[in-house]
Amino acid sequence: MKYRPLSDTDIKVSVICLGSMTWGEQNTEREAHHQLEFAIEQGVNFIDLAEMYPVPPKAETQGLTESYCGSWLSKRSDRDRLVIASKVSGPGMQSYLRGGPQLTRTHIEKALNESLRRLATDYIDLYQVHWPARHTNFFGALGYRHQEDTATPIAETLEALADLVKTGKVRHIGISNETPWGTMAYLDLATRHRWPRIVSIQNPYSLLNRTFEIGLAEIAHREQVGLLAYSPLGFGVLSGKYLADKSPTKARLTLFNQFDRYSNKLGIVATKRYVDIAQQAGLDPAQMALAYVNTRSFVTSNIIGATTLEQLEMNINSVDIELPETVLEAIEQTHVEIPNPCP
Repeated sequence: MKYRPLSDTDIKVSVICLGSMTWGEQNTEREAHHQLEFAIEQGVNFIDLAEMYPVPPKAETQGLTESYCGSWLSKRSDRDRLVIASKVSGPGMQSYLRGGPQLTRTHIEKALNESLRRLATDYIDLYQVHWPARHTNFFGALGYRHQEDTATPIAETLEALADLVKTGKVRHIGISNETPWGTMAYLDLATRHRWPRIVSIQNPYSLLNRTFEIGLAEIAHREQVGLLAYSPLGFGVLSGKYLADKSPTKARLTLFNQFDRYSNKLGIVATKRYVDIAQQAGLDPAQMALAYVNTRSFVTSNIIGATTLEQLEMNINSVDIELPETVLEAIEQTHVEIPNPCP
């Protein structure tokens, strides 16, 4: 396994981060524990969770993912060697969660305490805002349409997070599904008020969605706010297993066809091109797609998910793959011709 610093902190995280959003829906508690054990044995030290997981979010399953991790953590003595990340939900979804989650101090404090209880731990290493409170472009939206709203100001959210860092319940803070403006707002407020700086940003990034490069990659470098890349396989689409209208048994998009973010016409055309590039080079398509993300200079860690140990092993092993220059050139040519088909 390879490791990279989490911004300018004293924490080093594995390049491969274990994602968890299937635990409690597609994976049982026992399977989640098996995934955790296997990943740790392979050198993974970074685990990403969220209060809203598993996905798709439902009232009856909300929090199970953290609980499964907590039941595993409670039997171990190496908590200090692990980097546990979780997230507080923003508004607009999950009315069953605190009557509709907000990014106010009251909501954040309650959310954190509930996460700590489920995780059976006294602190979270990286606590992230899952998505913004304001109306802006995220979750696949590209065009910005300004809308005045009464969203919780970023300053209120950041001050609440800063106070949680003071208590020791949170070591570091991060953001997710953010824009360049939002990222710089967090950084500016931290400087002006001497609050903790965000150390990471968790946004989508894959061969099908490289929009992070447009405005955020430079910020990641210059401000030391590295990307925690999510959906690096586009819900598994880049493995090629859905091509030719295939519907593999128990696969995510077979079970939940509402997740069509990576399955539009251009996305399918681009996926076919990337799968062909991999196969012509003797590479597994999924491993090629993950290896590409692993090697981007602005990426701190690549969040992978799996429903089987076989998938998990393949995904983790992508860290050892070096892509030939010819493959990188073919990938870039495809990106030029079909840029960001699935934002």
